[in-house]
Amino acid sequence: MRRSRLFATLAAFLLVLSGLAVGSAGAANLLANPGFETGSLSGWTCANASAVSTPVHGGSYALSGTPAGADYAQCSQTVSVQANTTYTVSAWVRGNPVYLGITGGPSTWSGNSGAYNQLSLTFTTGNQTSAQLYLHGWYGAGTYYADDVVLDGPGGNTPGTPSAPGAPQVGAVTNNSIALSWGAVGGSVTGYRVYEGSSAVATVAGTSVTVGGLKACETHSYAVAAYNGAGESAKSAVATATTSGCVDSGLPKHALIGYLHASFANGSGYVRMADVPAAWDIIDLAFGEPTSVTSGDIRFTRCSAAECPNVESDADFVAAIKAKQAQGKKVLISIGGQNGQVQLTTAAARDTFVSSVSAIIDKYGLDGLDVDFEGHSLSLNAGDSDFRNPTTPVVVNLISALKSLKAKYGSRFVLTMAPETFFVQVGYQFYGGTSAGDARTGAYLPVIHALRDSLTVLHVQDYNSGPVMGLDNQYHNMGGAEFHIAMTDMLKAGFSVANTGQFFPGLRPDQIAIGLPAAVSAGNGYTSPSDVQTAVNCLVKGSGCGSYTLRGGTSPGFRGLMTWSINWDKYYGWEFQNSHEPFLNALP
Repeated sequence: MRRSRLFATLAAFLLVLSGLAVGSAGAANLLANPGFETGSLSGWTCANASAVSTPVHGGSYALSGTPAGADYAQCSQTVSVQANTTYTVSAWVRGNPVYLGITGGPSTWSGNSGAYNQLSLTFTTGNQTSAQLYLHGWYGAGTYYADDVVLDGPGGNTPGTPSAPGAPQVGAVTNNSIALSWGAVGGSVTGYRVYEGSSAVATVAGTSVTVGGLKACETHSYAVAAYNGAGESAKSAVATATTSGCVDSGLPKHALIGYLHASFANGSGYVRMADVPAAWDIIDLAFGEPTSVTSGDIRFTRCSAAECPNVESDADFVAAIKAKQAQGKKVLISIGGQNGQVQLTTAAARDTFVSSVSAIIDKYGLDGLDVDFEGHSLSLNAGDSDFRNPTTPVVVNLISALKSLKAKYGSRFVLTMAPETFFVQVGYQFYGGTSAGDARTGAYLPVIHALRDSLTVLHVQDYNSGPVMGLDNQYHNMGGAEFHIAMTDMLKAGFSVANTGQFFPGLRPDQIAIGLPAAVSAGNGYTSPSDVQTAVNCLVKGSGCGSYTLRGGTSPGFRGLMTWSINWDKYYGWEFQNSHEPFLNALP
């Protein structure tokens, strides 16, 4: 969240694009019509593109793409690949700029508009059996050209091995077990291995298994591979499930969450705690901020009478918090925001963070903590490429600090997070620890994953964002229903983390909310109430999804909506609250 919302720019996304070194050549070019010598786009899926006879790099034809409006003029092709195998990609390009990449993997770009130059990169597959190569230009930058495209490496499966099973289906779930089943693979099959990550957790002859020995309220993701005497198939797509036994958070099934300007007015006016309407189920006090970026010493200073003439006394503030809690509401301290950069670079800073945040919680009798780290608070060191086992100190120390706070206050401690899309969903296309550009891309993923069984609600800020690629491998733009559908579906279904061959498992529906600006003055990406509700109906009921297909299925337990902010909502006549509170209450 920000005191004064600065509009995001597409330049932020240009920062994440950089070239990668070329690896050794593979077996063969797997692309169809790689030089466009058919005189057409046969084999490719394109928008605003054609095959042209000039200028070409080799042969008689080349690809020409002209971005129009919000479209990049992308051309893509999907090919069969082998799991855990390195491939080389290259293309001769001409344009300003033009991009070459693998969906969910690395990319590179060139700004040379005067002559053809070669782009190249390598990527290593994870458990996948296919990969999508893409080329595209950029908004308003004119026509680009590409020719002689290569995706070099072994295709398909090793002869004689079974094909990959379909994604397993989740059956009965208990406090300590998850049942799975899948369809039989044709041909010669000895049995099936069930994997969690790279570890086989079960080997069976049939097409079902119950994985036991689990803990209550834990999320697990499984893939299945078939095997015979010739070898093992590629792994299936991943299925995710959570064991039962989660502690009741005390929240309604569908909640309204809002930030309250408690330490500043921000032009929208100060709202006393006692005057916050009963519609709000979680109230985030904005903000606790550090004494210095690396101190870990968090202070919460209430708005001064000079800036907020109607500010109440500390005693009245605490009394109003208790009154809200008596109504079943949760009041949290939010740490960070635009101005509150927090970098826990040392163990000492970590410990100071825990003690200072605890002091704030205890002083005001709060229910928990909201993590709203923005800017440069979180980034990943080069080589920190495993979100499941991070090594970057600012990430490792934050995880440790949050676990300590959770342990101190117990199971009913409310923990929420409000990252920007750049730190979460963009990790599908770029991941900072792999040195693929901006080191902040996807940097929240290790924190979310490590705390996933303690996390109450994740409400990613679906605003102040550039275009983000969704699971349909299309770019989505903020401000409409489709953006919220695509971004939220990624959190439910999970997604492959770029350049790593790893899969970020989806969250439980009750852990997911959508973050929105309350009004046009609150942030870039305001979405009308009708479009917000269209998105929620798609996510909860599967209706009104337009052209988008949910990869994670419907989410009847979807937690709700968050807004920046309660103050801005009041300033604009309570449009957010009055539109969405009755809508959420009416959901099944």
